[in-house]
Amino acid sequence: MKKVSLAVLVSLSTLAGVAYAQQVDSTGVVSSTDPQRIAEAEQRAQQVQALQQQQPMDEAQPAAHHAKHHAAKHHHAKKKAAEPAAQPQPQQ
Repeated sequence: MKKVSLAVLVSLSTLAGVAYAQQVDSTGVVSSTDPQRIAEAEQRAQQVQALQQQQPMDEAQPAAHHAKHHAAKHHHAKKKAAEPAAQPQPQQ
């Protein structure tokens, strides 16, 4: 009985996963033959490319900052061990 229950559970889980995967795929990348959408996508691609060509000089500064941020840090000197408390001298 336990094997049958396990088999049914696995089957239902698999079916649920397939149904979910089909639902998620429908919101993914969609191809289109609409000329207006194609023109908009090409225009956005050209804008992104133009921005990337303008930024190479700007990217050098953040990279230097990044390297500086992860550079070896100076460590503070360790504190000396506490000196033992002065021992009371015997009274005469």
